[in-house]
Amino acid sequence: MDTLNSPSPQQITLAPFGPEHIAGALRLSQQAGWPHRAEDWAMTLSTAQGVVALDGDQIVGTALCSDFGDVATLNMIIVDEACRGRGLGRRLMDAIIALGQGKTLRLVATKDGLPLYEKLGFVAHGQIHQYQGIAQARTPEQPVKTGRADLNDLTKIDQSASGMSRHHLLEQIAATGTVLTTAGGFAMLREFGRGMVVGPVVAEDAIAARALIDAAATQAKGKFLRIDLTSDALGGHMETLGLQHVGGGTAMQRPAHAPHPTPFKTFALVSQALG
Repeated sequence: MDTLNSPSPQQITLAPFGPEHIAGALRLSQQAGWPHRAEDWAMTLSTAQGVVALDGDQIVGTALCSDFGDVATLNMIIVDEACRGRGLGRRLMDAIIALGQGKTLRLVATKDGLPLYEKLGFVAHGQIHQYQGIAQARTPEQPVKTGRADLNDLTKIDQSASGMSRHHLLEQIAATGTVLTTAGGFAMLREFGRGMVVGPVVAEDAIAARALIDAAATQAKGKFLRIDLTSDALGGHMETLGLQHVGGGTAMQRPAHAPHPTPFKTFALVSQALG
C-alpha cells in the first residue's frame, strides 16, 4: 500500500476474523517477514477468535485471541506498514483483550510492540529464544518413542506445565505431526513455515528435554527446523544440532502472577503465537 495514499483512522473498520481473511492476513505476515503459511494461519485461527482491520476490502491489520481455558494467548498482531503510528495497534489490542476478558492473557512481544503492551498492563516474565537451521541427527541421552500416545495424559502434563487447556490443539498437531515421548516428558514435531518446528517440549528436567529435542532433530535431519525455547540454558546444545540463535521475543502476561509448583516445565513453545 502506498504510504501517501494510506487511509485515515476513520476509514478503517474492524470486523470478526474468519477463514475468508486468511489470504489477506498472509500478505501482512509476509510483509512483516514472518514465515507463516496459510496452513499455519488456519491452525492458529482454529483455536481463536479475532479481528481484522479493513480499509474497504483491503486487510490492514490482524489480531487473534486463542482460548485455552483459564488462559488466553494474544497473537498474530500485525499492522500494515502504511498504517502504523496511528493508533490501529491499540484498537486491535483493545478488541482482543475484550475477547479474553476474565482470563490470564499472555503474548510474546517484539521490541516494537513492547511499549504498547506495557501501557496495557502486561508484565514481562521471561525471554523466548528462537533457534533455527538445518537439523543434524544426534543420539538421545535416553530412549525416546515416536508414534501413538495417550493424548489425555499428554494434555494433563501440558496443562500442569503451562496452565493452558489445549487438548484440541495437541490433537490437531498429533494428527498431522509426530509425537515423541520419553520418561519424564513429551514433544511434538510438525510442518511449519520454511520447514518444521518442534514444540511443545514439556519435561521434568533438562535431560528429558534434550532427549526429546535430539530425537526431533534426528527425525528432521537435513530439513529446516525451528524451536522457540523458554530459556537459553539449552542454547549450546541447539548448536550441536545445527541450529543457531536468530532472535526471539519477550514473554508477557496480564495479570502478573507467580507460576504454581509442578514437576513439569515447558522447555519449548508450540509457537510464539500459541504459547
